[in-house]
Amino acid sequence: MKSAATVPQFCEGHNISRTHFYELIKQGKAPRLMKVGRRTLISQEAAAEWRRRIEAETAAEQVTA
Repeated sequence: MKSAATVPQFCEGHNISRTHFYELIKQGKAPRLMKVGRRTLISQEAAAEWRRRIEAETAAEQVTA
């Protein structure tokens, strides 16, 4: 991934649908977004932070299950 990705690029790179991505936004679980003009982008750092957070949540759920 480049230094920032569009929503479709992020979704493709993380193998999730755009519908699921927008559900994550509604749930407050999406990566940090930035607006550049009319474009919505996700920085490489925000994507990495999001992956770490999702992995931690998954690990915590597995421990309690």
